[in-house]
Amino acid sequence: MSAAPRGTSGTLTLGAMGPQAWMIQKVVDLFQTRYPAARIRHRDINPIDPLSLLRSGEIDLGLLWLPIREPGLTVGPVTHTSALMLMVADTHPFAGRESVCLEDFGDCTFISPKSAVPAYVEEVFQPSHTPAGRPIRRGPQIASWHDQLTAVTSGQAVAATVAEAARFYPWPNLVYVPVRDAPPCRWALVWRIASLCPAHNTPTLTALRNTP
Repeated sequence: MSAAPRGTSGTLTLGAMGPQAWMIQKVVDLFQTRYPAARIRHRDINPIDPLSLLRSGEIDLGLLWLPIREPGLTVGPVTHTSALMLMVADTHPFAGRESVCLEDFGDCTFISPKSAVPAYVEEVFQPSHTPAGRPIRRGPQIASWHDQLTAVTSGQAVAATVAEAARFYPWPNLVYVPVRDAPPCRWALVWRIASLCPAHNTPTLTALRNTP
């Protein structure tokens, strides 16, 4: 990829979900070292509605889980991967297990996103069916990460999440159980196609996208 000018400046708004911003901190630090005149503003992305801020232009780039196959959006290289965990209340039957498998999801009730998340995006964390074809139940509708934590701790539902959540959100009545046969969750920077949004095709944006 071509390098951006050394004099690159301006402000970029980078959206990420909680601890995922920390996962690419080395990339952000390298960018700031290379382009000290540029500034990165961080914005939290609601994992229940991961695409809205990017589509509306409120953020320049979003660190999102893959796959993303939406019109008008471009996906960069994979930045990192995360192991999948099942988040349950400490009173849940699975709380004492060393691990669970995807087939066990059929014995659970999962949270239901209030926003219109594309089905293939939601499937990464909570598929509609188990590998054997059993339907996976949906429970309470939630609109935010905090809603999700509350629904799980109250025993109303379970939720699949990434391993980083266990480190950053160690609530005393939450248990994170590894999902042993789930593929790793892949993450990448995503941005709007420049031809559809010329204002976002800036040297600063190009510089951050091209920072290894």
